[in-house]
Amino acid sequence: MTKINYDQRVFKSVSNSETGEVSAATIFQYHQKDDLVWAEYSGGTIVFGSLIAKILDNDSLEMRYQHLNANGELMTGKCVSTPEILENGKIRLYEKWQWTSGDLSHGESVIEEI
Repeated sequence: MTKINYDQRVFKSVSNSETGEVSAATIFQYHQKDDLVWAEYSGGTIVFGSLIAKILDNDSLEMRYQHLNANGELMTGKCVSTPEILENGKIRLYEKWQWTSGDLSHGESVIEEI
């Protein structure tokens, strides 16, 4: 069983690679049932997005995501998010992602629980 409970946690972006679309204005609402995690996200250039993930043995998340951006484009990608528990008990996720649409570029981002 997992050690981290992602349910009802809210995150925002603190950094992202140049080809990413998530920004500091993007808010993620996480949910969890057993080893299944999902979230909705929006803000900045993202009109609406959703992700689905499974929790790996080390509490990392293997996920797929999709969103509609402000340009009217449907974007999709995959990501592995590795958690760190901060001194205040909140979660920071270090993400390695790749678009599966558009230019297929990859990057890294960090989101933190607020």
